[in-house]
Amino acid sequence: MTQSTESTLDGTAPPSQETSGRRRPVGWRPVLAVTALAVVIHAAVLTRYGWFGDEFYYVICGRHPAWGYVDQPPLSPFLARLAAAFPPEHGLVGLRLTALAFQAGCILLTAVLAAELGGRRRAQAIAAGAVAASPVFVAASMLFGTTVTDQFFWVAVLVLVTRALRVGSTRAWLAAGLVAGLGLENKSTMAVLLLGIGVGFALFRREVLRTKGPWLAGTLAVLIELPNLVWDAQHRWINLSMTRSLSHKSGGPLGSLIGQLPLLATVYAGVLLIMLWVFGVRQLKSADQRAHRWMLVVAVVAVVLFTASGGKAYYPAPVLTALFAAGAVHLERDGGERARRVPAAIALMMVISVLLCLPVLPPQASNKIRALDPNVMDTYGWSRFVTEVAQDTKALPADVPIFTSDYEEAGALTILGPDAGVHRTIASGHNNYWLWGPPAGSDQTVFVIGLPLADLREVFGKVTEIGPYTLPDGLGNDETARGVAFYLCQDPKGSWAQLWPSLLHLD
Repeated sequence: MTQSTESTLDGTAPPSQETSGRRRPVGWRPVLAVTALAVVIHAAVLTRYGWFGDEFYYVICGRHPAWGYVDQPPLSPFLARLAAAFPPEHGLVGLRLTALAFQAGCILLTAVLAAELGGRRRAQAIAAGAVAASPVFVAASMLFGTTVTDQFFWVAVLVLVTRALRVGSTRAWLAAGLVAGLGLENKSTMAVLLLGIGVGFALFRREVLRTKGPWLAGTLAVLIELPNLVWDAQHRWINLSMTRSLSHKSGGPLGSLIGQLPLLATVYAGVLLIMLWVFGVRQLKSADQRAHRWMLVVAVVAVVLFTASGGKAYYPAPVLTALFAAGAVHLERDGGERARRVPAAIALMMVISVLLCLPVLPPQASNKIRALDPNVMDTYGWSRFVTEVAQDTKALPADVPIFTSDYEEAGALTILGPDAGVHRTIASGHNNYWLWGPPAGSDQTVFVIGLPLADLREVFGKVTEIGPYTLPDGLGNDETARGVAFYLCQDPKGSWAQLWPSLLHLD
């Protein structure tokens, strides 16, 4: 019996006639060497400064299991809770090792994607090196969070969809759907990737949409995401309110177009790697890559949608994995002087990224370049913050709760506080902390951190400023930049139940 060019016997897409046999074997030795180098560099400074504020929050969310949270689906908090069970430094080592594992996976999968696009060993090593050197990937992998996991899930879906198109089996499509569903449970931005794939298929791989494979994959992904959608619906689609708040904070679509999109294309991608992703666009537009041109549509859809929604500059960054992989294939085939210069450019870019995005410099030096990447210094000073709070609250009655301006402060006090002598109820109106409700204990006297003095005077009859939070030697982080101060507030103008609805803030 002959096989139809439209479908296999089980109704899935047949192997692509344009790409059959084109996939190259992965040259694991150079790819693993690149990955190992990145892992060793990150491991050397794994916990040098300390916690990042978001990492506290992921762990705390994981301690409150739910199918969703105000600002994220449940997968990353679940992983954070598991990782933080690894005891060194209250679980920070486990969190950072988990982030490092996702980064290593992202590097390896980008090399595999280059192989799927027809790249040999040189192209695979270049693609892996580009991700290992690109600032947006290096910075994300310094910390545990939805960004580094999102980057991994995007490239994993790209690889699995490319493979499913090549082999045309139901099992391959279901594997892609499974990973896409997990990606949705990690971060809702995965939906943009799936939409981009659908549009790309409609434009360049229409025959695939006449088979059951991609539909089965999409159905599986939606079923995996369904519990989070139900949770969000039960909470009046609070994720949409969160999205609108973030868009407003970033300046909306115009702010993304003017400020953030150019930032992604140059600084975040890596100024020395611009040539590589430009060649990736050229490669995916070429005639012999028509079967893979849907990836170019994914990139366009991601940039357009994230810009139109006022998303952050790094949201579309995972599409760089496809562009780097395609660009590496182009350079390998093109040869010439440009191809020979790329490894040196990648090596130099890696050095720059490590210096700017990892805590390798002394704090004084990192502080001077904080404007380029504030995340490094934002991992500095949390132990001092907790110690200052412990000193300022040690004379207060035990039932006096602490109310913070954001989840970072609340998380730091919850995780690091007990060792410093802070044994109080901690609460905040920030994001999911608000859903967990007001603190137990006194509602007549509250120790407040970080809220504007004018706002506090509208709520409390007596507000005493204890002092600002400071770091030594003129160092700064997000808390000092905001002018965070400590207050003792008394005589509230309402009970917690009356005040709580007005204390929610999303960002």
